[in-house]
Amino acid sequence: MTVLEDRIAMAESDDEITLDELFERIEKMPAPDGYKVEIVEGTVVMTPQRDTHWEIILDIVEQLRTMYPRKRVKSDVRVDYPGHLNGFASDVTVVAEEAARNAKGLWRHQDVEFVAEVISRSTAANDYGLKKAAYAQAEVPVYLIADPYQRRCHVYTNPKGDDYATETKVGFGDEVDLTATAVGLTLTTDEFPVD
Repeated sequence: MTVLEDRIAMAESDDEITLDELFERIEKMPAPDGYKVEIVEGTVVMTPQRDTHWEIILDIVEQLRTMYPRKRVKSDVRVDYPGHLNGFASDVTVVAEEAARNAKGLWRHQDVEFVAEVISRSTAANDYGLKKAAYAQAEVPVYLIADPYQRRCHVYTNPKGDDYATETKVGFGDEVDLTATAVGLTLTTDEFPVD
């Protein structure tokens, strides 16, 4: 058993563990450079950042920055979401203008207006499943998945319960029109790389 598996097992054996305690335990472990760590439904997920992944994230951030100040656009910053032990470090997050950090110094999911996730093969099921459900439960108005394997974006709007009422698919190379949403702009995807 690795150190990570041992610590996760310790966390799982304690019925009363909190998300903060789990993150504290993870922070004490040496995580490999270039990996992002999240907790999805109590499971620790470590994902290596790939070049394709980062280029798409940066492209989205740069486009959002044409409309939003830096303080509202986040990347890989922990936000706790509804559900069992959900502490996500989403690829891109936009918080509301009046957003403020909570007593723990974290952004509140109630203030999130937009989330984008770039698919990795190892985490695709979470992005399309558990994380999408948590974003919907949190009533995040716009959830965008950029999938370099499918060569398309999936835009989810109108959260209802643990799902979104509307899904729009847009191929890489086409524009993602978010002007009628909380985001209020159009994203271009012609420079998104593919895997």
